[in-house]
Amino acid sequence: LSLPRLLARRLLQVPPRGRSAHAMSNVDQTKQAFQKQDNIFVGDKRLIQKKLGARQTRYWKNVGLGIKTPREAIDNNYIDKKCPFTGAVTIRGRLLSGTVKTTKMERTIIIRRDYLHFVRKYHRYEKRHKTLPVHCSPCFRVNPGDQVLVGRCRPLSKTVRFNVLKITKKSPAADMKAFAKF
Repeated sequence: LSLPRLLARRLLQVPPRGRSAHAMSNVDQTKQAFQKQDNIFVGDKRLIQKKLGARQTRYWKNVGLGIKTPREAIDNNYIDKKCPFTGAVTIRGRLLSGTVKTTKMERTIIIRRDYLHFVRKYHRYEKRHKTLPVHCSPCFRVNPGDQVLVGRCRPLSKTVRFNVLKITKKSPAADMKAFAKF
């Protein structure tokens, strides 16, 4: 297509061929690539013929382990293939908790886990901590200092192997470097 046609199509909000207007209005198209959920067939002719109105097609699931699916994951229209509630990621293995340290990356946060290490020579404990990169779905609004529950999943990138499942405690701005085990 030529540039004037693309501009006219965008101004008139005409969907490209093969994609229904209903499915396009369901999703925020902010990226260069066409955003869609893998489990939803976009070119379904029955959806085009019927007027669904307020009901929109969206895939979401229950991850199990006694964790409820957030209302934002069901109602919002974000696309995240690494989300445990709306994407193709399963939670298996360990469940860990930690304090959010930074939220500077896009859809990835760093959490801090504090623990005590026993030194046999002195029969005492010393304070230690580890930081862990975690994928954070857009259905969660996290801030530094929040307590989160994360679950192990398949490798999502070079360093990310965990996914945020629940915000256990929202906290006001706190000192992230303080040892907060007790």
